[in-house]
Amino acid sequence: MEHYEVTIVGAGLSGITAARRLHKQGRTNFILVDKGKSVGGRLATRRVADGKVDHGAQFFTVRTDELGEEVQNWLKEGWIKHWFGDPYPRYTAIDGMNSLAKHLAEGIRASLHTKITQIVKYPDGYRVYDDKMNVWKSDKILLTMPVPQVMELLKASDVEVVDLEMNKLRSILFEPAYVGIYHFRSPTGLPEDGHLDKNLPKDVERVVDHQKKGISKDTLVSVYMNGDWSRRYYGEDYVRTLIREKVDRYFDWKDLESEQLKRWRYAQAKKVLKESYLDLAGDGTLVVAGDAFLRENDEAGRTRFESAFLSGKDAAAYLSW
Repeated sequence: MEHYEVTIVGAGLSGITAARRLHKQGRTNFILVDKGKSVGGRLATRRVADGKVDHGAQFFTVRTDELGEEVQNWLKEGWIKHWFGDPYPRYTAIDGMNSLAKHLAEGIRASLHTKITQIVKYPDGYRVYDDKMNVWKSDKILLTMPVPQVMELLKASDVEVVDLEMNKLRSILFEPAYVGIYHFRSPTGLPEDGHLDKNLPKDVERVVDHQKKGISKDTLVSVYMNGDWSRRYYGEDYVRTLIREKVDRYFDWKDLESEQLKRWRYAQAKKVLKESYLDLAGDGTLVVAGDAFLRENDEAGRTRFESAFLSGKDAAAYLSW
């Protein structure tokens, strides 16, 4: 049976950041697992025709020196660029947000297409089971999936969780998001930088032209609906029509080549926790982190790229004790 010091479940930004910190400490006996086909989670980029479209996180901002130092390195590497925003820059990845996740995860042992189905605590550590009937031993576990998925896994597992920490976990509430993806034959009339988030129709969060953003040869547009609207219409079969009606004045639909719909079940936390991680077992062996876990002094007060980064960093430091 394989034996790891740490198993990190979830290869979004928090999981990748935690893995990078362990790697920098010289630790090698850990594994990063994710049920998806790529690392990145909501740092997601989709190929459409001869173009690319970011359909998860579009950009990120920097408030802390910790992320700021990393960002300077990423700029030097040519992984990211200043997209728009002054004096508060919005950064985006040169080749789509998922490309940044892949750069960050380079050199880290990862097992993709791997869904963890159960965790069992034994006197000598944990046994981790996946959906392919594989099982391995792990001294410690870090869970970085969206909280509802963490809860589902804990329900199927045989582990003892501190009641207080479990109640904190239950207090975090996630909401969904719909994203309409549109391929047009001609350029759009959206702003030069390709980003629009002001004076939009009710319930529309942002509109992005990825050709103008600089990651797509073709004219590809994302339309993001807010959490309240997405929750209200979640699962309805006429969502595509409703989104098009919302943004009708911005586009010539006769010029539409194709359209897709992305549904994020757990897009962002509506209610966050002001702790950057939780020690579920109370002994430092079963920890949960993610973008919904904010540092106590977090000024933004919401889920975002930076909160995911800091949570992963803090959780890895805690696991290293």
